[in-house]
Amino acid sequence: MRITPLALLLLVLAAAPARADLLHITRDHGGYVEEYKAKYKKVRDRGERVIIDGICNSACTLVFGIVPMNKICVTPKASLGFHQAYYDKAFTFGIKVTSLEGTSDLMSYYPDTVKDWIRRNGGLTTEMKKIKNGPELWKIVDACPDEW
Repeated sequence: MRITPLALLLLVLAAAPARADLLHITRDHGGYVEEYKAKYKKVRDRGERVIIDGICNSACTLVFGIVPMNKICVTPKASLGFHQAYYDKAFTFGIKVTSLEGTSDLMSYYPDTVKDWIRRNGGLTTEMKKIKNGPELWKIVDACPDEW
């Protein structure tokens, strides 16, 4: 009996363990805030866990204000980046224009641990402020246990 490449692919996919209860963030540079709010509300409502295993910048960091903190963990590769919100460039002729309202909205979502780190580091500015994995990050979110 000859197995076609499609049949082989379906067989491999069927044998792979499903991880529908997990969002794995590895390289997320952010995007539209409203899209991230909707995405993370779905993750929260489904009770999914989130592993940050790389870059989580900008709107990606809204995960900390929407998904319960006990459902989020970081690996040694985790890195968070925070900055002020901007208006959509389509409405500002391609120029980056800070949105004070959007920045205030972002801050309203963050838990106190994130807000405290942002304040201790000069507040949200136009420059990206990063936290890499280590003691500073672990004050905000737990390291991933082996079973995740």
